[in-house]
Amino acid sequence: MASTVLWVILENGVVRTMEPTLPVTRALAIAGNRIAGGVGTHETALASPDRVDLAGRCVLPGFNDAHVHFPTWALAQRQIRLEGTASLDEALERVAAAMREVPAGSWLRGLGWRAGDWSPPTEPTKEALDRVTGDTPTALTARDYHSLWLNSAALALANGDLEVEGGVVVRDEQGEPTGVLREECAWHFRDTHVRPTEDEMVEASREGVRIAIARGVTAVHDKDGWLGALGVWQRLREEGSLHLRVWQSMPAEQVDELADLHIRSGFGDDLVRIGYLKTFMDGTLGSQTARMLDGTGVQITSKEQLAEIIRRGVVAGLPVAVHAIGDLANREALDAFEETRAEWQPFGLRHRIEHAQVLAPEDVPRFGALGIAASVQFSHAPSDRDLADRFWAGKTEGAYAYRSLRNSGALLANGSDAPIEELDPWAGVCAGVLRTIDEREPWYPEQRVTLDEALQATTINPAWLARDDHRRGKLLPGYLADLVVLDRDPYELEPEQLPEVNVVATMLGGRWTHNPPPWEDRPG
Repeated sequence: MASTVLWVILENGVVRTMEPTLPVTRALAIAGNRIAGGVGTHETALASPDRVDLAGRCVLPGFNDAHVHFPTWALAQRQIRLEGTASLDEALERVAAAMREVPAGSWLRGLGWRAGDWSPPTEPTKEALDRVTGDTPTALTARDYHSLWLNSAALALANGDLEVEGGVVVRDEQGEPTGVLREECAWHFRDTHVRPTEDEMVEASREGVRIAIARGVTAVHDKDGWLGALGVWQRLREEGSLHLRVWQSMPAEQVDELADLHIRSGFGDDLVRIGYLKTFMDGTLGSQTARMLDGTGVQITSKEQLAEIIRRGVVAGLPVAVHAIGDLANREALDAFEETRAEWQPFGLRHRIEHAQVLAPEDVPRFGALGIAASVQFSHAPSDRDLADRFWAGKTEGAYAYRSLRNSGALLANGSDAPIEELDPWAGVCAGVLRTIDEREPWYPEQRVTLDEALQATTINPAWLARDDHRRGKLLPGYLADLVVLDRDPYELEPEQLPEVNVVATMLGGRWTHNPPPWEDRPG
């Protein structure tokens, strides 16, 4: 349970405001849910305030995860995890071990496999899965969430109804399904046969919120609108378990219904607001369905269809967030935004492209020129490097081009894409600065961002996308007291030391949501 603080001064530390005109203060005064002031003279502004000795710790604006599938990630904490498996056999060993815990008549659910990581190279099949799962229906989602690996018992439930436009049913030489579905086919099967209940999502998300706030998260841009996440958030808010702010996506297919109900972007309250429409141009790197200029990949939404979604979004008062991985998908998404600019620009809609993973050089400056945010995931670059070098050989100089995008004037918003990567904003910041997550040299180090830029993308810029830039993302008088306390000042460290930084405490609207003080003295 979060503890309430009405008047408090955080002192004797380093407060990084993220405001260039006053970047650092030694103290921070908080009144109710707002910041009252910054430096010593403000300490007298509050009657009998509580005083918190930071003991040299660092205070930053709370972290915003600009791209997370929150209920899905929360559910994944309870499922079999296949990340890091080095071979098909290792993946099957984990599945076999998990089978012991599956109640009779239940599904075995899991995620995280990526066949591109397996050695020797092997594609998953239903036959391989059948050997360890038998008659227990099994659905294993790929790490990129764009492929689904099923056993024969699960496939039988579809009764042959597998094909969906915009999707792929992988088949063997005899034309029989191998057990792997991609894109719309995977999602159709999942939604029809393996969709979690709202009760399951609420229970998992309750614990997920506790994990997120322990990592300094005060706000998320959720992508699970299609899954009914709005209902999950409302239930958590009503029971008092929601300790972060939510900018919620809605499926683009619902734009007309939202318009009929006059539900515009920003509808909601201080914790939960409807934000934007979400749609997909193409697939992913891992599933080899990203739509590329060389003609490969899968088209989910055409340029013309996206332009129509944008126009309908204008009528509804909703900006659009569009998933685009490949260089052709990104180009066509930018084309659609440019074609419709005269219609949406007067309304100030803050559109975004999600991922923007591989770009043709001539398309990089179009983000800034059009005012389209690049909603990226710094952690994807070092995590995907081996697969990108393999599948996108000769194209990786234009991949995960965060420095190029920023230099060209694009607004970068950083997210995790959890559960594809872990929901851990500080790990994402480190990935953006270091461009590596292991002992290897940085991957395309010229695309690194600075610590300050990575933090802007994790604090200020997501707040701007949520039209909250007047009250969140900085530690200034009048702003909401959403903040995170770190055990040391990252600005005083060498880049290689950044992963050593730890979250000490988190505050939302003047209330400690994670680990309220007093804290033990720092070691050393």
